[in-house]
Amino acid sequence: MPDAEASIAVGLRPPDLLRPRGSNQVGMRQFNERVVLQALRVHTSLPKADLARLTGLSAQTIGLITARLEEDGLIVKQSRVRGRIGQPSVPLALNPDGAFAIGIKVGRRGAEWLLIDFAAQVRERHAMSYDFPDADALLPAIAQHIHRLRDGLGPLAARNVGAGLAAPFLLGGWHRTLGLSKAQSDEWNQMNLLAEVRARTDVPVSFARDTVAACVAELTGGRGHDLKSFLYIFVDTFVGGGLVINSHLHTGMHGNAGALASLPMHSARAGQGSTALPPQVMAEASLWELEQRLQGEGLDPTAAYDDRALQAPFAVATQAWLGSASLALAHAIVSSTAVLDLSDVVMDGSMSRSLLQALLDQTRAALRQCNWEGLWAPVLHEGRVGAQACALGGAMLPLHANFAPDHDVFLKAG
Repeated sequence: MPDAEASIAVGLRPPDLLRPRGSNQVGMRQFNERVVLQALRVHTSLPKADLARLTGLSAQTIGLITARLEEDGLIVKQSRVRGRIGQPSVPLALNPDGAFAIGIKVGRRGAEWLLIDFAAQVRERHAMSYDFPDADALLPAIAQHIHRLRDGLGPLAARNVGAGLAAPFLLGGWHRTLGLSKAQSDEWNQMNLLAEVRARTDVPVSFARDTVAACVAELTGGRGHDLKSFLYIFVDTFVGGGLVINSHLHTGMHGNAGALASLPMHSARAGQGSTALPPQVMAEASLWELEQRLQGEGLDPTAAYDDRALQAPFAVATQAWLGSASLALAHAIVSSTAVLDLSDVVMDGSMSRSLLQALLDQTRAALRQCNWEGLWAPVLHEGRVGAQACALGGAMLPLHANFAPDHDVFLKAG
């Protein structure tokens, strides 16, 4: 298992084709380049005058920076905008072919690989399903897909800046719940997954917890554009989350902030000892629990992840799960609000959008029944990224490490 320090995406070396763009320690010019790139990432396209206004840099400095970035193939000029007072403006935008990154999600039910371009658009996707990952099969497959995605870029392969790996800290955790042997559990819990992947590829690889990576995707490409602070909930095989404060991802002392799966559903009962520990949110709000309900009815458990979940004959079990899951999530939100006093919560997941919407509706109804005395109830929002959030967030790690101005935007260790 990687430690919290190893999980931070630092020290990634960009390919030789791309000039190094360090932060303030390397030089103000390089830092200002990153500021300009970040402004274009957030606003999609801007003319030089707007870039100068937004960044606080002089028009002359913006002219020098944009010329350098255009020479390096990182930005492109768009068509002139006419019809306004004064000279027609020429918007600038990120060049999608300027850089590439690979995102890898390793989950308990499947793995996913994404290739994204400099504009964070998915160019290619591969997926693998399994009941539980076998290290001897999965580790070589991870390396093979990394090389396949990079080499498939042809002459642009040198513009791949790295890969980001998203996986649970304890992939073998809750092994009794999952029906795993202790040996299976120990193999994954004692493995340094990041080191194993790095040993199999020459591509720079960084790591983040899976739901932290999903939160990264939401922060940089979803609700993070509108909300500055929020609790993020991602409902997957297990349930987890992340915490954004002032547009920075706060990962906590051990990189585990937002681990909602482990939140107890009630207090321990006196005198009952460890044999009667209170159940955790995971026992009610995870898609694993929906799988078990479907399987108990003799139905295909994989329907938990697609549109069949709300259709006959799966709908009865799904509705029962929605009832208990929404109560557990409402409990987690109230508990988190009491500690964090946040005004917004964002929920997403690896299920179909229709099932996510049903879960949001029932969770909102459950929240209205909670005791809010002494608290201010937050607004519950639908996530914008969807089921690919973990892999997409993983891919954003090397892009951010190489081109964003603030190394701490979502890599803050504590």
